[in-house]
Amino acid sequence: MSICQRCHTEFTCAMADNTGQKCWCTALPPVDFSCFPAGKIPANASCLCPACLPQWKAEIAAGKNKLE
Repeated sequence: MSICQRCHTEFTCAMADNTGQKCWCTALPPVDFSCFPAGKIPANASCLCPACLPQWKAEIAAGKNKLE
């Protein structure tokens, strides 16, 4: 199981948990990395749960990069 970096909820990330299946997150639109400083994703980024990832992407699009 994975732990959401943001809300600390336990969830399954097929990629990180090596389930051999396609992860739920691949169905979401990709992140525009130009929204991040220097065009790069933060080095401490990891899996976010199905509730937090869409919210985080919306914050990025609004210019509020909050990976906490």
